[in-house]
Amino acid sequence: MDIQRIVLFAGLAIVSYLMVLAWNEDYHQQPQATETAQVASPSNTSSTSGDDGMVLPEQNGSTAAGTEEFSTPESGQATVAATAEGTTVEDQFVTVRTDVYDLTIDRVSGNLVHSSLLNYDKSLNSKEPLKLLTNTETRTYVLESGLIGQDGPDSQKNGTAPVYQTAANQYELEEGQDQLTVDLTFTTDNGVKITKRYQFERDSYEIGVRYLVENNSGEPWQANFTGKIVRDEAPDPTSQASMGIRAYLGMVMSSPEDPYEKFDFDDLKENRVNQQVTNGWLAFLQHYFLSAWIPERDTPAQFQSTQRGPLHVMGFVYPATTVAPGETADVGATAYVGPKIIDRLEAVAPNLDRTVDFGWLFFISLPLFYILQWFHGLVGNWGVSIILLTVLVKGVFFHLSATSYRSMAKMRAVAPQLTRLKELYGDDRQRMSQEMMALYKREKINPLGGCLPILVQMPVFISLYWVLFESVQLRHAPFMLWINDLSQMDPYFILPILMGASMFLQMHLNPTPPDPMQAKIMKMMPLIFTVFFLWFPAGLVLYWLVNNILSIAQQWYITRKIEAEVAGKKH
Repeated sequence: MDIQRIVLFAGLAIVSYLMVLAWNEDYHQQPQATETAQVASPSNTSSTSGDDGMVLPEQNGSTAAGTEEFSTPESGQATVAATAEGTTVEDQFVTVRTDVYDLTIDRVSGNLVHSSLLNYDKSLNSKEPLKLLTNTETRTYVLESGLIGQDGPDSQKNGTAPVYQTAANQYELEEGQDQLTVDLTFTTDNGVKITKRYQFERDSYEIGVRYLVENNSGEPWQANFTGKIVRDEAPDPTSQASMGIRAYLGMVMSSPEDPYEKFDFDDLKENRVNQQVTNGWLAFLQHYFLSAWIPERDTPAQFQSTQRGPLHVMGFVYPATTVAPGETADVGATAYVGPKIIDRLEAVAPNLDRTVDFGWLFFISLPLFYILQWFHGLVGNWGVSIILLTVLVKGVFFHLSATSYRSMAKMRAVAPQLTRLKELYGDDRQRMSQEMMALYKREKINPLGGCLPILVQMPVFISLYWVLFESVQLRHAPFMLWINDLSQMDPYFILPILMGASMFLQMHLNPTPPDPMQAKIMKMMPLIFTVFFLWFPAGLVLYWLVNNILSIAQQWYITRKIEAEVAGKKH
């Protein structure tokens, strides 16, 4: 029957297209690199803030006042020789430890040059904490902040970056302590005291960065606060490949006009970002993790990007802060350095949770994720949660599937009549099609019913793919036995083979299509799907396997019931 053949080929085309689309939408393949980065030491690079040729907004925040051709002092310019007496190479770096972080602050400019996320392993087989920010000879990814402009100590005209003093070289959030404050101080030649304050909280990836300025000079003091993300083009060391596809790597900017605008490395090279934004944020994304700057609410900021040699600089500049003699001022912003967890990101800034990119089927993916998370709260195992989610989805589509299985069961029951029609009208395809349609109408059979279960499941399948690919909660999440990471493929291909076997069994419960070509395609489908699923995340294969098992049980029951009804009519 032509209509069945067309629908079958169309269904296979849609399945293949949606799978390819799911793999490639918003993702691109990149080479994997092995991270050899260690904590920065004075023997390699020194992270120093500067103007980087950034536009300085006017005091009223309306338009740019122009650009001073600033650039960050080269590594080595801000040397220990410029520090106060007693400073040595060994105490250039300040370490900070909280319940979620192990951080390193470079006292030259006071930037964050290293962050280890204590709750996340570097890899499945390594218990070493994951390094996000790092500054080494082979890899640069740091979070900078500074005061630039007229009197800013980080301006290029100063020649060297400020070197801050601290009360200690090590800080730690103690048990029972909810907050930790790390102050770095610097006093200019004319007596202006600048305190760069880092603020940390327990169980939080938000970092408060503030500048407290005490103008003890006889002249007004003026500077612009800037926050920057500085990164090279090294591949994402945290990316987990699925079918060779890796997550988006690049900058995202959010503004009231465009809440989610992407800029990959090529975009940043071709077009420099220079846009005034109020109540927005900018971030650098990689698989499962991000760093972000969130300017103060209702404060206009000039969002910009520029190049520092091979490094990409993504940041913002506030309008100038002026401090009169004898007065004080406080200016700063919030940084986020950590995992892409929806609940946490929602609390930090509007639209920041969109960095968890569930694709164009987000309206399905998001509810699936919340349901999956709720099940995990009950059972404590993501694999079991996927099984429970599968049962729930199967329950939602139960009646639709039942209708489809009844049609297939009836087609199986009338198979002898179809064979007879083929014998009578095999040479007259038009007449055969007419007689088959008449038979389907008499028996109330939907010839397209067999395609519905797969087609209906595809949006859920693709949505769950994005949930598994984007949710950091499922990174390195074990199930049982040999399945140690549900977000990665089954290392021994056992689940895909079981899935293929279940699909093969399910096909045997379906009636054999009268068209030989259709019959051959249907026999090949289990093998085709098995090959497809070999490199899918184990959690996704688990979902499809459990769904097949439930479908087989439902289809077997309905088929036996229909056959009993047909047998009863004969007697």
